[in-house]
Amino acid sequence: MDLGLKGKVVVVTGAAGIKGSIGETIVQSLANEGAIPVIVCRNDRGFGYEKELQDKGIDALFVKTDLSDYKQIEAAAQVIEAKYGKIDALINNVGVNDGAGLDASMDDFMYSLKLNMVSYFAMTKYCLPMLKKAKGNILNIGSKVALTGQGGTSGYAASKGGVFGLTREWAVDLIPFGIRSNAIVIAESWTPAYDAWIKTLENGEEKLKAIVKKIPLENRMTMPNEIGDQCLFTISGKSSHTTGQFITVDGGYVHLDRSLLSE
Repeated sequence: MDLGLKGKVVVVTGAAGIKGSIGETIVQSLANEGAIPVIVCRNDRGFGYEKELQDKGIDALFVKTDLSDYKQIEAAAQVIEAKYGKIDALINNVGVNDGAGLDASMDDFMYSLKLNMVSYFAMTKYCLPMLKKAKGNILNIGSKVALTGQGGTSGYAASKGGVFGLTREWAVDLIPFGIRSNAIVIAESWTPAYDAWIKTLENGEEKLKAIVKKIPLENRMTMPNEIGDQCLFTISGKSSHTTGQFITVDGGYVHLDRSLLSE
């Protein structure tokens, strides 16, 4: 299916993670569709990703940005505007499940909010004129933690809950401009960060098996490319009448009946 993304400017935050991370996978998927990926992230890997894409003849841009600093976000938007003048889609993807729980300092809690939620507001605010120009759309990457809780990560849970609230608020706010706003809900996805977390556990393999058995559809983890595919479909014109939605890509992990569990 041709998603009609060729030549579309798509900004993805937090997309200079390790190869195979969700943001990096989204960027590669966009490039494969002929879109113009703009990576906004603090990690210097972004320079390498930019060069890799450009060496393949793909128009791409990396704007190094600390997404916990709204001043840097404003500056990043100015760089994007100077080069492209418009944004067809903004994918707010940055997120760190940082363990800022009830025992964390107030500074750590506030930092978690700034990175995981305030960055979404700031990116959208400063990119909005370009989104209006292109009649673009917004896609926020959320987490099941906002719906289910997890324990020990108040900052991340509060942030992702706020992201869902902002998603629907913006869907209402931006109706007059024809701008859609949606969110993707991620549960158990096999990313490099997830793999690293499993390896820190004494009984990591047993823990992984226990999680996988609880994923109803095919008893397997969601793969980043499956999330990437859903993201591309949602930002494309094929989803032209979808707004204010939370789209869960998780093999039924969060919402399906507990009776489906293998044990």
